[in-house]
This record gives sequence, C-alpha cells and structure tokens, in this order.
Amino acid sequence: MTRLVMISNRVIDFGAASQAGGVSVVIYDTLARHSGFWFGWNGQVEDSDVPETTVASEGGHTTVTMPLTPDDYNDYYLGYSNSVLWPVFHNRLDLAQFEAGYYSRYVAVNEKFAAHLAPLIEPTDILWVHDYHLFPLALELRKLGIENPIGFFLHIPVGPAQAMLAIPEHRALARAMSAYDLVGVQTHRDLRNLIDFLQQSVYASLLPSGRIRALDSELDIGCFPVGIDRQDFIGSQIVRQIESPEIERVIGIDRLDYTKGLPQKFRAFGKFLEENPEHRRRIVLSQFAPPTRESVEAYADIRAELESLSGAINGRYGELDWVPINYIHRPIPRNELRDVYRSARVGWATPLMDGMNLVAKEYVASQDAADPGVLILSKFAGAAEQLRDALLVNPYDPNDMVQALRTALEMPLAERIARHKKLAEVVNKSDSKKWSDDFFTALVKAGKRRLHRQPSARVTEAMRRLDAKSKKKADAKPAVAHVGG
Repeated sequence: MTRLVMISNRVIDFGAASQAGGVSVVIYDTLARHSGFWFGWNGQVEDSDVPETTVASEGGHTTVTMPLTPDDYNDYYLGYSNSVLWPVFHNRLDLAQFEAGYYSRYVAVNEKFAAHLAPLIEPTDILWVHDYHLFPLALELRKLGIENPIGFFLHIPVGPAQAMLAIPEHRALARAMSAYDLVGVQTHRDLRNLIDFLQQSVYASLLPSGRIRALDSELDIGCFPVGIDRQDFIGSQIVRQIESPEIERVIGIDRLDYTKGLPQKFRAFGKFLEENPEHRRRIVLSQFAPPTRESVEAYADIRAELESLSGAINGRYGELDWVPINYIHRPIPRNELRDVYRSARVGWATPLMDGMNLVAKEYVASQDAADPGVLILSKFAGAAEQLRDALLVNPYDPNDMVQALRTALEMPLAERIARHKKLAEVVNKSDSKKWSDDFFTALVKAGKRRLHRQPSARVTEAMRRLDAKSKKKADAKPAVAHVGG
C-alpha cells in the first residue's frame, strides 16, 4: 500500500486538533484520507544534541516527532525561518536579519530531520513537505539515497525575484528546491515570481513540456489554492446582533504579525468613525489577534503599536456603554469560529501580503445565505485571486478602506446575497479535499517521471506501484499549472 508521509516544521497535537488552524488543519484532514504518518518537530525544546523520535497514534493518525535544541529553536526557527525567509517572502527586506549567521543551523536542522526520517521511508512512500522551514529537506534526503517522489508546498507568498535575490544564500535555496519533484504555490502571482527567481538565481529554463530545468534537475511547479472544509462552518443559527439590534459587528481574525495590516486596519477604522459620525454607537470592530513568535522583536513592536492605536481610538470615540474596538490578544477556539463569523455584518481581512488567507473563506462559508455579511478583502491576499466578488481593497490606502467599510455597511440585501452566492460557489468548489487530491495526483505523476529518468534497483517496485496508481487516475484532470504549456 502506498503511504503518504507528511513533513512539516510543527506537528499538531491531535488532542487539540479542534483548536488548530491553517496548515495544521489541511494536513490533518489530508491524512484522514491516506495511510501514512506525520513527521516533524513536537514543539518541545530540549538541551540534547542526540534527540530521540517519539511515535504516537490517536484516532487513526500517527505522528513521529522530535524536539529541537535551544540553539535549533533560536537559529533555525526564530532566526533563519522567521527573521530571514518570512520577511523576504513577504517582501519586507527592511525586517530581514541577513547578517545574523543563522543559515548553517537552518541546514543542520534539516539534515537532522532527514537523518531521522530516512530510515522510516519505504520504497513506495510518497513524501509531501510543507513550508519554508524545510526547503533543504529533499536535498538532504536525496543525499541519503531516498529516491521516492518528494513534493513541496509553500503556504506563504513568494516575493518578487528582486527581493528573493537579496538573500545571501539564494542560490543554495534554489538548488534545494530543484531536488523536489513538484513545488506547489498558492497563486499564479506566486508561480510567476518563483519561476522568475529560479531563472535569475540558477539560470533555470522552461522546457517544451512546461516543466522547469534547474541545474541538473527537472521539476514541476504548480498553482494549488488551499481551501477549507465547508462543513466545519455551516449550520449555525446564531442571531447576528450580539450587543443590541442597533449595533453591527465587524470581525477581524488575524495572527499578530506585521504582514497582516493590523495597524492600517485600526487607523482606517478610526478615520471611518471620524468621517462618518452617524455610524458611531452603531458599529464595533472586534479584532482577534492571537500571539505568535513573541520573542522576535518585530512582533513585540506591533503589539505595542496596536495597543496604543486601539486605546487612542477608544479614548477618543468611546462612550460608557459603547467601545468602538474590542482588541482581543488571544486565540479563539476553532469550534467557536463559525458563530463569531456569522455574528458579523462585515468580515475584514486586509493583509499587506498573504499566501492565501483562509479566514476570508471561513467567513464566506459561515454566512447565512438569506442574510449574508460582506467580505472586505485585501487585493494582496492570495484569496483575492479567487474571491473576486468580495470588496477588494488596497490596505495601504486608508481612503479605499474607509469607502469599502461604508459600502459594506450600507449594501442592500439583494447585492449582499448575489455577492455571497458567487463567493460561496468558489469556496465550495475549491475546498481542502480538492487541494490535497490535486497536489497528491500531480506529485505521483511528477515522481514517476523522475523515477523513469533515474531508474535503480531501489525504485523498481516504486515505479510499478506508481504506474498502477496512475492507471486508476487516468481520467483525473492534470493539477499542475504549467507555465507556457
């Protein structure tokens, strides 16, 4: 039986799966449909240079995890992953700490992961690696003789090639990407940026087949928009008004991160109250901003800025019985999200740059089709490529944000219903199952092509199994969005 091996930086605690979000949820849901296991960091930091892996099973899911050392956590996770790659891929070169010397530990942790994972791999396994923490993993596994199909999916956006080339190790990162059989991104913009980066960094070329030749390798690069499981967000009967029938709620749910455009949102909301006094006492912005990477300086700065902005706006416009901004700096349980979304007349998701933004899709799925709320969405969120019937805004333009909020609050019911119907069709069609099925199918095909180019005794059985699986999926539509093909 072909197993699917998922690898990510952090492995979910299955006992707390209902509280998770983002990458963890889609991996968890995918593994529910495949045999295999999930490999990665267990979230623990232990002072040991020879970590042991731990195998755990719950509800039919199996995880294999290992801890990080304090140096690993500081240099690989907080350092290179989140103080170099994260800002650069979000086009924030001003926040990247290139000079800190984190790269060697970043590679060393990927080597360590590969060394512990390789003995667990069987010849017919399919390996699916997730996100920017693990760019070098396939290359390290190849060095250990692993010839299985290996795919990589990037959950964050890809910055312009000019920004990516600023990374001192950009050629090494491009070389690492070339060890994968398939690289998946969220949007066509990301697809173009990634190919542009490979062409400029290692002189990659487009082949007549639509594949990419980079160095001595060929790989597929495809666009696979991540979706949600709509069933998690339908069926609520909560009434929209919570405070009183006269007050409308605007909801924002964003991790506390400088990419999410939260200061811009707060300033736009203050400007809206200033210019539209008739809406005072009739509207509340409820902004959930759960903490993330609080030990990184940039995150402490944005928390202080948001606390200052919300305090200033509430102090200027608030009344004894009305507070304009409810700023909540903690996570919201996933099983409560549906009702929170459905209680809001407006969903406000305006990141400065985002891989997808599943909050936007969750808000749409949660709405009452007979009386839906309105989604305001940044044109720089990956979801904007699909959710074109939202009110798309420029988060850098406060006037655009103010106008969109006014339009959303005053939009007639007929227009709200018409917009929501189109948005819901997109969310339903491009769900989490389609995303994982499309990527898995494309990875099987890409892996078979590589194995045919590099046959060996070890992969003979893998090729036979992949051929058999491909015949079963002969009618499946190709999932890879080839450039020029």
